[in-house]
Amino acid sequence: MQLLMFSKMLKEVGKLSVAEAGDRIAEMGFDGVDLTVRPGGHVLPEEVKGQLPEAVDILESKGLTVPMITTGITDAKEKYTEDVFRTASRCGVKFLKLGYWPYEGFGKLKEQIESVRSRLKGIQDLSERYGATAAIHIHSGNSLSANPAVVWMLLQDYDPDYLGAYIDPGHMAVEGSLSGWRMGMDLLSQHIRMVAVKDFGWFQERDEKTGKKRWRLDLVPLGDGLVPWPQVFTYLQQIKFDGPVSVHSEYKNLDLEELIQQTKKDLIYLKNILRTL
Repeated sequence: MQLLMFSKMLKEVGKLSVAEAGDRIAEMGFDGVDLTVRPGGHVLPEEVKGQLPEAVDILESKGLTVPMITTGITDAKEKYTEDVFRTASRCGVKFLKLGYWPYEGFGKLKEQIESVRSRLKGIQDLSERYGATAAIHIHSGNSLSANPAVVWMLLQDYDPDYLGAYIDPGHMAVEGSLSGWRMGMDLLSQHIRMVAVKDFGWFQERDEKTGKKRWRLDLVPLGDGLVPWPQVFTYLQQIKFDGPVSVHSEYKNLDLEELIQQTKKDLIYLKNILRTL
């Protein structure tokens, strides 16, 4: 497994360039970078032909690999989709995270699954043409891919080496904290090609306007939240997973230096788990 840092927060919190982000990621001890190639990301889709090769060269010069990128792609017919696939292939980037399809509301799920399934055919075709693996990220909340079973339905009859699952045990535990996350991994075991790492906790607070109690979801350090990470990595080892593992570090309440320090702790936590397998 390659341990990568998702570059999102280094740009959003620290306003770091690719070179600056690369320096900090290398200092922390990661193997490589999960680079954002989407609107507002380190690489813009409309500039991917020039920006992505330059970014990969910069990061590789710092001893980092770039095996995956995070995109906003949801359809092969979008304006810059083929440019992203083609350029990624030329840069040696094999794995591409896809974007999201919002859940359209009660009573529409089955129809929406079929609609998105038909659109995925074009994405698989691009993956096959450029030797890539595109993957659907599991994301809790109002996302079509919130439920692993729905992701499994979306991926039926597609080749997982070209169109796979990007599991996120943090989001999976939010939607199924007792055994839902485990069943999701089980169901998707033949499709898993990428893994995201972050953790969540539920916290009770009182609404200032109504005075009523409510539950709030927050990101927490690895090991402090819902996800039993040793079990997750034991299952990944069981299915012989050897793909990219992207550490998200989406701590929005921290400044840059606090974010770096927490990410270092999270990386040490992960490496300790991997050493025990």
